[in-house]
Amino acid sequence: MPHATDETAHDAFRAEVRAWLHTALTGDFAALRGLGGPGREHEAFTERLAWERHMARAGWTCRGWPREHGGRGAGIAEQVIFHEEYARANAPARVNHIGEQLLGPTLIALGTPAQRERFLGPIREVRELWCQGYSEPEAGSDLAAVRTRARLEGGRWVIDGQKVWTSLAHEADWCFVLARTEPHRADRPRHHGLSCLLVPMDQEGVTVRPLTQLTGTSEFNEVFFDGARTDAAHIVGAPGDGWRVAMATLGFERGVSTLGQQVGFERELTRLTRLARRCGALDDPLLRDRLARAWEGLEVIRLNGLRSLAGIERGAPGPEASTGKLVWAGWHRELGELAMAVRGAAGLVADSEAPDGLDEWQRLFLFSRADTIYAGSDEIQRNIIAERVLGLPKEPRAAVKGAPA
Repeated sequence: MPHATDETAHDAFRAEVRAWLHTALTGDFAALRGLGGPGREHEAFTERLAWERHMARAGWTCRGWPREHGGRGAGIAEQVIFHEEYARANAPARVNHIGEQLLGPTLIALGTPAQRERFLGPIREVRELWCQGYSEPEAGSDLAAVRTRARLEGGRWVIDGQKVWTSLAHEADWCFVLARTEPHRADRPRHHGLSCLLVPMDQEGVTVRPLTQLTGTSEFNEVFFDGARTDAAHIVGAPGDGWRVAMATLGFERGVSTLGQQVGFERELTRLTRLARRCGALDDPLLRDRLARAWEGLEVIRLNGLRSLAGIERGAPGPEASTGKLVWAGWHRELGELAMAVRGAAGLVADSEAPDGLDEWQRLFLFSRADTIYAGSDEIQRNIIAERVLGLPKEPRAAVKGAPA
C-alpha cells in the first residue's frame, strides 16, 4: 500500500495537472478537444502540433525521462496520473508519441551520448517528429524476416528496401529503421544481423506513399528507401544488435501511456451505454449482457496494465508486456462490433453531416478492425508470450521464398 504522504503528493499532482489542462485548453486550443487519435490523425494536425509545442514550453512533455536527459524524472505513479488526466480532459491526441514514448526512452537506454545529445532535445521540444520503420510487405509482425538492407559506404549507411504501415511517415522528419546489415547465416538465428538506423526522411532516396484505410483516411504509409543515406554514427547499439533494440522499443510502446488510452476506452464505453439506453438497445438482455462484459473486460485491461508497469520500473518492459496489447486490441475490436449491434440498421446509413460520411461508431468499428494487427498482430503476441514468457517450444515457421530461413 502507498504511504499516506505519497497519496497526498499524488493527489496534489493530479490537481496540478487538471488545473493546467483546464487553463491551457482555452482560446484557440479549446477547439482541439477530442480531435486526433487512431483513424483520425488527419484532424487539425498543424494545430495539434502547435498545442504540443505549447505543452513542451510549459514543461509537460517527456516528464518521465531522467532529469539528466531533459525530463522531470517523474515516477510511474505521476506518469500514470498525467496520462489519465490528459485523457479525462479530452485533450487532443498527441502528435509526438513515437518520439517521446518510443524512440526517446530507447536512446536513453541504449543510445550513445552523442545520439542523446543530438536527438533528445528536438523530441522534447517537439521540433522533430519521428516514425517507426519496422513492418514490411512480407515481414509485418515477423521482424526477423526484414529484407530492407543497409551497407556502409564512405562513412554513411546506404539503405534500400520498403516499409509499410508506417504511421505518420508523411509528417515525420526522421525514421528509426530496422534493416539487415549482415547477410543471414544458416547457423545463426533469423534475427541475427539486423540493425536499427536513424534515417532523415527529407532526402532524395526516401519516397512516402499514403495508404487509404477503411475509414477513408491515410495515416499509414508505404515508405521506399532507394539509396537513402544516414551517418555511420546513426546506429542504435552495435551493428547486428537491432533485434535487441527493436524489442526494447516495442516494450516501451506498451508503457505508461496505455493507461491514458484506457481512459479513452472508458469514455467510449460510457457513451455507447448512454446511446444504448436512449435508443432502447439496453432493453435487449443480450446487448445488456455484452455491455456488462465490456465493462468487466475494461477492468481487466486496467489491472493488467498496472501490473505490467512493474517492468518499466526495472528498465525496458519485458516480453510480458505483450499480454497488454493482446488484451486491449481484442477488447477494442469487440467494442466496435458491439457499437454496430447497438446502432442496428442505423449503423448502415452514412452520416450526411460528417465530412467522411462516418459517425463516431462507424469509424470505431472500421478502424478497430486493425487493432489486432498493427503494433504486433495477435498471432505474434501469442508467440512471444508462449516462447519468451512461458518457455514453450517455438512455433514451426514455413519458409518464405527469398526470406532468411
